[in-house]
Amino acid sequence: MATDSSQPRIAIACGGTGGHLFPGMAVGERLVERGAAVTLIVSSKEVDQQALRGGHPFDVLTLPAVGFGWSRLPAFLSASRRSYGVTMDAFRKAPPRAMLSMGGFTSVAPALVARRLGCVVHLHEANAIPGRANRWLSRIARRAYVLFPEAGRRLHVRDVRVVGMPVRRDFSGLDPLSSRTALGMDASRPVLLVTGGSQGASGINDALLGALPGLAAAFPELQYLHLSGPRDEARVRAAYASLGCRAMVRAFLTEMDLAMGAADAVLARAGASSAAEIAAVGIPSLLIPYPHAADRHQDANARALEQLGAVSVLDQERAVPAQLVPALLRLLRDEAFRDGLKAGLAGWHRPDADVAVAEDLLGMTAGGRASGSSSRRVIRELQVLT
Repeated sequence: MATDSSQPRIAIACGGTGGHLFPGMAVGERLVERGAAVTLIVSSKEVDQQALRGGHPFDVLTLPAVGFGWSRLPAFLSASRRSYGVTMDAFRKAPPRAMLSMGGFTSVAPALVARRLGCVVHLHEANAIPGRANRWLSRIARRAYVLFPEAGRRLHVRDVRVVGMPVRRDFSGLDPLSSRTALGMDASRPVLLVTGGSQGASGINDALLGALPGLAAAFPELQYLHLSGPRDEARVRAAYASLGCRAMVRAFLTEMDLAMGAADAVLARAGASSAAEIAAVGIPSLLIPYPHAADRHQDANARALEQLGAVSVLDQERAVPAQLVPALLRLLRDEAFRDGLKAGLAGWHRPDADVAVAEDLLGMTAGGRASGSSSRRVIRELQVLT
């Protein structure tokens, strides 16, 4: 889209997963409202492209980023070099005054280019244990915004601010009855939302399907909204049909605000973005952290929230029917327990995180230009993968 050259331009690198993309879009929307131009940097993954099809106020830069892994090292380095070149061309044509990394390897090349061109780099780290990309980039960042205070101790940046997690405005003021109606569900029956994030989670799918006979027998009026991911969609739908359960099964749902708004309870992974959306709506939830997440960051997220009394947590190896069925029934039926979780979520959630980050970024755009020496150091680190 065309923009006035006098507008301050902010680049936001947030592609690769919904957990990076949607918070980045929330900050971008607040920046646009305040007169900034926003370059949204995403990947070619379907989750990114699908989320942007409905219209948006951003200039979009799509990069061929590949996540880091020793087994795919050549592909990672090749994609990083191509991303660096594409970003350099784009930033020279429309120079940003600041850049925000939401994490993930889509952000690495743009941050290095931004620093080389004298643009200040900032980070938002959503997890209690920061991801590798943000840990690398924290060496060249001026400021880091975090959701969990403990994350700041693991980043190489002195200026750390606890701001919360940016959440789209769609998650405020939701009504359960209208949300269920909009999704084509029975507005009069309670809903359990089952979600593994934007890619789905076979571990959660398996756990829920194992518990389904017992859950359906104990709570026959319950209906299910199950976001399975594309790989498991057919078998999940078949399992509900075989038991005669009322269920809406989708591989992925763009309207997560309606899904959260319709739900009486949520069974989910412990990604930071999902947890923030759960908190924004105030839904009692049972989190099953992904046991193979990098640095077990989902465990750290879940335990931090559990200590605040905001969520219930069950390890995946314990998510067998004998444990999962009573845990879900308590989550759905025990009003005192539900009220306690809602209070914990309300105490943790920061509803103005998107505004706080956007206004701080705009305030920082008047700062001085950055030196390129740290950028060269991180490029060397990227090349040797230290």
